[in-house]
Amino acid sequence: MDTLALVGGGVRQVATLAAEAGGATAEPEPFQINLFWVIVAATTFIFFFLLVRELAFSGLVKTLEERRERIEQGLRDAEQARRDRESAEQERLAALQEARREANEIINRAQKVASETREQDIAATREELGRMRDRAAAEIDAEKQRAIAELRAEVTDLALAAAGRVVGDAMTGDRQRKLVADFLAESSAAGGTNN
Repeated sequence: MDTLALVGGGVRQVATLAAEAGGATAEPEPFQINLFWVIVAATTFIFFFLLVRELAFSGLVKTLEERRERIEQGLRDAEQARRDRESAEQERLAALQEARREANEIINRAQKVASETREQDIAATREELGRMRDRAAAEIDAEKQRAIAELRAEVTDLALAAAGRVVGDAMTGDRQRKLVADFLAESSAAGGTNN
C-alpha cells in the first residue's frame, strides 16, 4: 500500500500549502486559479483512482484473466476435439475398409467353397448316375437274357410240339430239346451278324 502513503503525504503537503496561502489572501479575484484546490482535486482524483484500481479493477482484471484462460482452454479443447474427430473419422474409414476387405474375402471363400461343393455334388451325381446306368444296363441285359431264354424255351416247346405232330410221336426228350436249342442259337447268331 505504498500508493496510500504517497497519497497521504500529498494531502499533507496540500494542507500545509493551503494553510500558508489562507493567511495571505485578501479579496478573491473574479477569475483566479487556486493552486491549492487544483492540487487537492488532483490528489483526490489520484487517491480515488488508485482506490478504485485496487478494489474494482483488480477484481475486474482477475475476472477478465480467468475468462481469458477459460476461453483459451475452450479453444484448446475445441482443437483437441477437432483432432479427435478427424482421428475417429480416419479410424472409422479404416475400419470400414477393413470390413469391406474381410467381406470380400468371405464372399470369395464362400464362392470357392460353393464351387467346390457344386463340383463335388456334380461328380457324386455323375458317379451315381453311372452306377444307376450300369445297374440298369445289367438289369436290362439280365431281363433280356431271361426273356430270350423264355422265348427260346417256348419256341423249343412249340417246335417240338410241331415236330411231334409231323412225326406223329411226342418229342419230349432232352436230346430233341438240345437239337432245337442249338438250331435256335445258330439262327440267332446268323441273324445277329446279318443285322
